[in-house]
Amino acid sequence: MQLLDVEIIRKQFNQHHGWALVVGDLMLDRYFIGDVQRISPEAPVPVVLLKNKNDRAGGAANVAANLAGLGIETRIVGCIGQDDEGEILTKLLIDLGIAPSGLIKSSQRPTIAKTRILGGHQQMMRLDQEDTRAYSKQEVGHLKDRIDLLLLDNPSIVILSDYAKGVLSEELCKNVIRHCRELKIPVLVDPKGRDYSKYLGATALTPNKRETADACGVSIHDNEALLSAASKMREDLELEFLAVTRGEEGISLLQKESRHQFNATAKQVFDVSGAGDTVIATLAAGIMSEMTVEQALILANIAAGIVVGKVGTAPIYKDELFSELSNQRHSVQADKICSLDILIERTEAWRRNKQKIVFTNGCFDLLHAGHVTYLEAAKKTGDRLILGLNTDRSVSSIKGPTRPIIHQDDRARVLAALESVDAVVLFDEDTPIDLIKAIRPDVIVKGSDYSEDQVVGGAEVKSWGGTIALIDVVEGRSTSNIINKLAN
Repeated sequence: MQLLDVEIIRKQFNQHHGWALVVGDLMLDRYFIGDVQRISPEAPVPVVLLKNKNDRAGGAANVAANLAGLGIETRIVGCIGQDDEGEILTKLLIDLGIAPSGLIKSSQRPTIAKTRILGGHQQMMRLDQEDTRAYSKQEVGHLKDRIDLLLLDNPSIVILSDYAKGVLSEELCKNVIRHCRELKIPVLVDPKGRDYSKYLGATALTPNKRETADACGVSIHDNEALLSAASKMREDLELEFLAVTRGEEGISLLQKESRHQFNATAKQVFDVSGAGDTVIATLAAGIMSEMTVEQALILANIAAGIVVGKVGTAPIYKDELFSELSNQRHSVQADKICSLDILIERTEAWRRNKQKIVFTNGCFDLLHAGHVTYLEAAKKTGDRLILGLNTDRSVSSIKGPTRPIIHQDDRARVLAALESVDAVVLFDEDTPIDLIKAIRPDVIVKGSDYSEDQVVGGAEVKSWGGTIALIDVVEGRSTSNIINKLAN
């Protein structure tokens, strides 16, 4: 798993430029929450004793809420009715710092509202308010006018949040995408329906697994067929990339020459409502902050893992995202320390992704600048650096009974925190030859104070087509010097 540096991401977010435009189907999500203790005497239904009720921005409005929570200036275009629900949704947006100037009020339809009745965390019933008739020419004209006016103000990114409620017609989608391509503005789409042709020319789509299977006409249960069909769809729609959100399976990123999988990060799932909104909003925020698509999707995956742990539709907030990012970084660092069996599984996965595997070994007692510089140089000889670490018994056998100074578990944990190190594996033998034969690295690295014929495992690595890299050591930096200085 690629790690993101929380301080770098924080700095990028704080230095982003521009604003985001969200266009799509606005909704009001209403929650009536209570306890269920008995069945109604009037009918065989549970009686919910109401304890709390709240209103939240839903649909495209939730995408905007997520962007606002991440500190992104956001404007929105959509339709509400001339009703109480429309007034409530407008106030929610204003409270989030989102100007309502892009909203049109229609006398022909109500504000879309979903009212959920919950007993504890369990949804008991949902009541929907909406009008499924196609939008009139007058309504479409008003929407186009608002969008065209906002595009003149040059947004940094545009998100089309399609809930198949009528705002994002084929005509409107094509109009927005065409104008954005002319202005070189990225367009991200959360799609709906089976025909994605109206999204032709967008920058990217973020369908979920079911939506992808339906649009591609393949089984949702055949992952390889689904992803192959999705890759073809990406090409046909002239997209830069396609990100398939797959629930507990994470997110699959499909680009022209590559495919990446980002595993799900949720610890506990209460409600998946709005998770797709969080993904596309965080992805957009990452792109606006000049992150790579891969980095932005890693961040989006983490954000989705947070919001599914909340009850009901809820946006992500910048501080909680940074906190989780920091926690996961510490967790993944500790996970770098592994047994040989697990390491072999990881090396097989790395090889499938055509990554060059580098191996080095040592005692690394009292980690110092010379060690860090050496490991950074070793990492540059390939893609993944495995560090074979001598156990305490092995160090004592080599260095004498007074060594090591630092216990093996502590040495492993400190080394795992280094960005240059991808895996740490302990070995108890005096030499790592058995470890090298099991891992079969592409490159074996030692200090330049060795010659190639002195490198343990060198001959074996060469026998399967690998190479030896000898790296200059930093003069005057050694554990022995540190120990001598402390003793004096």
